[in-house]
Amino acid sequence: MKVLVSGASVGGPVLAYWLGRHGIEAEIVERAPGPRTGGQAIDVRGAALTVADRMGVLERARALRTRMRGMSMVDGSGAELMRSTEGTLSGGAFDSPDVEIMRDDLTALVLAAADPVIVHGDSIAALAQDADGVDVTFESGRRARYDHVVGADGLHSNVRRLAFGPEERYVRHLGAYVSIFTAPNFLGLDHWQTWFREGEVGGVVYSDRDATTMRVNLGFQDGPIAYDHRDLDAQKRLVQERCAGLGWEVPRLLDAMGKADDFYFDAMAQVVMERWSAGRVTLVGDAGYCASPLSGQGTSLAMVGAYVLAEELAAGPSGAFERYERRLRPFVAANQALATENPGQGAAPESIQRAANAITLD
Repeated sequence: MKVLVSGASVGGPVLAYWLGRHGIEAEIVERAPGPRTGGQAIDVRGAALTVADRMGVLERARALRTRMRGMSMVDGSGAELMRSTEGTLSGGAFDSPDVEIMRDDLTALVLAAADPVIVHGDSIAALAQDADGVDVTFESGRRARYDHVVGADGLHSNVRRLAFGPEERYVRHLGAYVSIFTAPNFLGLDHWQTWFREGEVGGVVYSDRDATTMRVNLGFQDGPIAYDHRDLDAQKRLVQERCAGLGWEVPRLLDAMGKADDFYFDAMAQVVMERWSAGRVTLVGDAGYCASPLSGQGTSLAMVGAYVLAEELAAGPSGAFERYERRLRPFVAANQALATENPGQGAAPESIQRAANAITLD
C-alpha cells in the first residue's frame, strides 16, 4: 500500500510515522519550501500524550516545554489587573500532565521520528480516482499513483477542496481572528505570559525558548471577512488597522509584526463535515475536523486522528475509513464543543480534561 499525505505540520508526520510502523509506504507533499517556523504555544493532552509516548517523543517534548512561571493581565496603560503563578490561560494548570510546547518544536520532533519521504515546494493540483487507486497530478507537473490520499493540510485544505468542494460548505466561523508571529523580546519576558484586551481587540505575548525572542498573538472579534489567506501583506494591514488604537506596548508589537518573517493570520473557525472520506481520499486533523485554537485541542486531535487512521488502514483497507470515523467522531465532537462551551472565557479545566481523554487507544 502506498499513501500520499498532503501537509507536513503535525498530523501529516504523525500519520507517516504510524503508517511506516505498520509497513505502509507514505509520502508527504508540502507546499512550503521547507519546515515551517514560528507558530504559537500548543498543548499535547490526554490521548495525544499516549500517541507521543508510543512514538518515543514524549520525554523530548517535555524537555522542550515552555516552562512558563505564570501570567498577568494588563490594561491599556500597562497597569496590572491580575496575575497567577498557578497556571496560564494557554497551557492550563502547572500541576497537570499536559505538555505545552511551541508548534515548531513539536513539528521538528515528529518529523525527526517519522523521517518521511517528503517533497517540499509542491502541492496537489488534481485527483482522479478509480476502483483501484488515485492518480495525482501535482502543481509541479509531476504525476503519480497512490492507493490512498490523505489531506492533513489544515483549515484551508486543498485536498478537501478537490475531493469535497468549496470550503464554504464546511467552515463555520466563530467570530474572531488571530495573528501569530515572533518578535524581539523587548519586554524582557522570562517564562511569562502577558495578556491584554480593550473591547473586541486584544492578545497575548510570551517568552520563547530563546530568551531573546517572544511569541505574539494579536486578534480581534468580527464576523466573516473576505481576504486572501495567502496574501500576508494584506493580512498584516488588516491587523494593523484593527489593533492600531490599542495602548500599552501594542504600537511596538505592530511595528515588529511588519518585520516578522513567520507571520500567520486566520479566522477562529471549525470544520464540520458529515463525512471525512470520499472514495480513496480522507482527511485528518484541521482539514476534516478543525476545533479552532479556542478549543486548545487542535494539535491533540490531529495526533490522535493520525494514530487511529493508521491503525485502521493497517487493519485492512476495506472499510478502514468508515472504522476511522466511527472511532474518532465522539472524540472530535467532545473537543469541538470546548470552543463554544464558555464564550469569551474558555472551557472549564474539567471539560478540557474530559474531552482530551474521550477516546481509548488500543
